[in-house]
Amino acid sequence: MNGAILTGFSRRGFLRASGAAALAALAGSEARLLASATKIAPRADSLILLWMAGGMAQTETFDPKQYTPFEPGMESKRVLSTFPAIDTAVDHIKISAGLERISKIMDRGTLIRSHRVGDLGFILHARHQFHWHTGYAPPQSVAAPHMGAVISRTLGARNPEIPAFIDIGQNLEIGGESDAVKAFHTAGFLGSEHAPFLIADPRDAVSRVRPSEHIGPARFLSRYEEYKRLVAASPVGQYGSDFQRQSLLRSLDNAHRLLSSPAAKAFDLSLEPKATYDVYNTGRFGLGCLLARRLMESGARFIEVTTEYIPFRYWDTHENGHKRAIGMKETIDAPVAQLILDLEERGLLDRTLVVLASEFGRDMMTEGKPGAEVKAQVKQPDIMTEPQHYGMHRHFTEACSVLMFGGGTPKGKLYGRTADERPCRIVENPVTIEDLHATIYAALGIAPDTAYEVEKRPFYVTKDGKGKAVAALGA
Repeated sequence: MNGAILTGFSRRGFLRASGAAALAALAGSEARLLASATKIAPRADSLILLWMAGGMAQTETFDPKQYTPFEPGMESKRVLSTFPAIDTAVDHIKISAGLERISKIMDRGTLIRSHRVGDLGFILHARHQFHWHTGYAPPQSVAAPHMGAVISRTLGARNPEIPAFIDIGQNLEIGGESDAVKAFHTAGFLGSEHAPFLIADPRDAVSRVRPSEHIGPARFLSRYEEYKRLVAASPVGQYGSDFQRQSLLRSLDNAHRLLSSPAAKAFDLSLEPKATYDVYNTGRFGLGCLLARRLMESGARFIEVTTEYIPFRYWDTHENGHKRAIGMKETIDAPVAQLILDLEERGLLDRTLVVLASEFGRDMMTEGKPGAEVKAQVKQPDIMTEPQHYGMHRHFTEACSVLMFGGGTPKGKLYGRTADERPCRIVENPVTIEDLHATIYAALGIAPDTAYEVEKRPFYVTKDGKGKAVAALGA
């Protein structure tokens, strides 16, 4: 189900957006699921991915180091963390000040401090986000599907009235890296019916599941039937292969069915009690977490909620890193904690895996990783003279932090360790993207060597099918 279908587009925009979604998949026929020899009992039915887009600084959040307050004239290399560490609900785990609510739920989940992302050379956010979301480094010879699309296609919908794959918070018209960000917000070769249902602003989510007020139900139905007729009668190639055309038609039917379903109420945040709404209302991300909880209750399979990637904004802290981190913590602290507590209270946490992650970490001095540094994209002076120099500005791919809750994840566990002195490299239990994905998929009962046949070749859910689920993380 493609989110473009329900937005009240102009006719031209409607056709263009839907056609683009179909053409995103390059395979000429349906990708056939290849049986895996590995059988895994699922511990979770659903996944919520909380995406800290832009590169969340691990030393400012979940892997605090020695705290050094700002002083004009101080050496940049002295600074490892610009916030003090605070206690959590788990005696041996400390996280960064500003995350007090999350600190109180650390006994419900696992903190991984040793996630190592790919070494892709010169660092571009969209390339690393593509790698994380698909499991494959760009470019690829086929249209690699987003993890959410893989889960949608492999497991199917939990509730046929609710889109299986929902993406909340990312505006795809962001400027410089827009096309690259769009590239992984697709189902790729799996077909349009498994593409994300896109909700840029959760405050406006309910408008995505009702016809435009300007055209009325009868005219909307007429447009729906006419567009189906046009797609069905189109020559092969106009909307991709015949499989892609049929997949687009199925996505249209799914979208139209949602319009008249009682399940559409899950998208309406105005139905939430004010006291609960206010806890989540830290902005679009916070309300996205509330929407995710409502949709999970209604039967969604995979939901991503993002702080949104826009170059040089949010977690993309190229200057004023400390001040910007204060704002980002205020954005995520209450909603993340409340989401976990709400899922727990409703009896949903045991069967819902919640993962908080980012495309890489940050360090003030190192661009890339120790031993494989790349050209620095921001100048950090040796001596700080202004507060804008105080914070984690450079892209650090050696280590970043991941939080996991629910779905059989160990409770109150700390996994992996980084050095206490710069460069804060991983010194214990590194977890690659392939192995992290294998661990996530295993929680859902999907073996890491599960594959789809594309152009007569297997395309695995983890790179080359070699991802290994980490046993200590619940696998």
